[in-house]
Amino acid sequence: MALNFADLYEHAVDAFPERLAVACGDRALSYSELEERANRLAHYLAGIGVTAGDHVGLYSGNSIEALEALLACCKLRAAAININYRYGEKELRYMLADSDPVALIFQSRLSPQVAAALDAAPGLRDGGLLVIDDSDDNSKKRDSGRQSGRDRVSGRDGDSGRQSVRDGDGAPGEANGPAGRVDYEAALAAGSPGRDFAPRSADDVYIIYTGGTTGQPKGVMWRHEDIWRTLGGGIDFMTREPLPDEWEQSKRGKNGALVRLCAAPLIHGNAQVAALAGLFGGESVVLLPKFDAHEIWRAVERHKVNVLVIIGDAMARPLIDALRERDYDVSSLLAFSSSAALFSPAVKEASVAALPNAVITEAIGSTETGFAGIALVAKGAENRGGPTVTPGRDVLVIDDLDRPVGPGETGRLARGGNVPIGYYKDPAKTARMLVEVGGKRYAVPGDWARIEEDGSITLLGRGNTCVNTGGEKVFPEEVEGALKTHPHVFDALVIGVPDQRLGQSVAALVQPKPGAELDLDDLEVTLRGEIAGYKIPRSVWIVAEISRTVSGKADYAWAHEYTRGNPPAREPS
Repeated sequence: MALNFADLYEHAVDAFPERLAVACGDRALSYSELEERANRLAHYLAGIGVTAGDHVGLYSGNSIEALEALLACCKLRAAAININYRYGEKELRYMLADSDPVALIFQSRLSPQVAAALDAAPGLRDGGLLVIDDSDDNSKKRDSGRQSGRDRVSGRDGDSGRQSVRDGDGAPGEANGPAGRVDYEAALAAGSPGRDFAPRSADDVYIIYTGGTTGQPKGVMWRHEDIWRTLGGGIDFMTREPLPDEWEQSKRGKNGALVRLCAAPLIHGNAQVAALAGLFGGESVVLLPKFDAHEIWRAVERHKVNVLVIIGDAMARPLIDALRERDYDVSSLLAFSSSAALFSPAVKEASVAALPNAVITEAIGSTETGFAGIALVAKGAENRGGPTVTPGRDVLVIDDLDRPVGPGETGRLARGGNVPIGYYKDPAKTARMLVEVGGKRYAVPGDWARIEEDGSITLLGRGNTCVNTGGEKVFPEEVEGALKTHPHVFDALVIGVPDQRLGQSVAALVQPKPGAELDLDDLEVTLRGEIAGYKIPRSVWIVAEISRTVSGKADYAWAHEYTRGNPPAREPS
């Protein structure tokens, strides 16, 4: 079977060529249009020497071009490298040095950062800097390029056009470094629209870099087949049954086109693989250039969205608040799906109340494990200190000796079966992440969990953010969820700070709701009704805004820096 992302996508193109494939902002492309543009980009990249196993950096916010780049890399058997578009020079320099790209596709507004960090990518090919024009008149320029791009470049597709791309009006600035700068649309105009690529393999490598919330980002390498079976729709998440073959997703799409809105940026694995899985099934994928709660609900109305994919509280809470502020038509919405970050009990309850006709789900997993379990969110569900889910296939909880634990016991979450190859250029971390249990290989990224009496699993939190206070383990996510039950708390982060007596003590950074006065004594009363006394923060900082990554993940590095440089509103007693 051709269990490769490019082949899975092309099956859908052949089945639904005129169906809407993707919409972003005011632009939309059918499957055949998206296919042609992805083919053109792939041929351009191949013409400058990009080949199987190479890496292509993608430094961009959400755009149709970003989705085209993901597909084009798969068609070439290359790997797209997701680079956070909020990274500055230092962070970009790290990513370029670590990921070894031979080409870099980036938005024009990010040109200063690219110029400053370019020497960290010595392997860039000539013609390998592709600039997406994201200026205000971009749509008008792009539409014009479709009509006259071939004339503007050289009048021909292929190799002879590429030199003209750099010499003509396609270059939005002077050549910068050994690779030069190439206008993205001119590069497409120079590439062939045909689908004449070499056969691909299920063993081709797909790479997703982690967000780096607890350290430097790491490139997690997956075989295409393995990531398809865990995240790309190659398994039914509810029944846990694998799909029978490569054609099943596109076959299911013949029953009608679902519309899927991915609220997170494509630099995050949650949105990246969710969008690709939607395309494999013939769905229409909706993206937004940036997260804005009201714009998302407008897009739900406009496109009649059926499935809304989000990342935890950071997206759910403003979305629910926006629904309270204005009356949007959400009757098309069938599913509201959260994963990859804290979805606190209070926000889940608010979501159930606001979306009574939608199925609300919470999934757990990580870049290293893929999908590890899912639960239906219901009103009044018991809070066990974290999300409690039905585990996926080959999911265990293991102790420090890599042995499975039983009901009522805690340990590290482990997923077997389809697991990643490891971390790019880091065999030591790979060896720690991939362990053998009962003769099988399991991915164990460090998430702690508990096996419940009924066989379900409660995710407690990442081990390296756990607070060890006087010998007791406190997982930040549980305390953050408890803090958010207070009516005046909008957001919160919990960390451990040094304590001479306890080693570490629990500390909280709290963002009040707009206009709210937060009474810390009242907050403590609320917490004592939710969690054990040793988990209650001994020091509290009131902040104007909690810093989070662009995908909504906790920014623990910021939290530690803030507590070191600012006095708390409440000191330990």
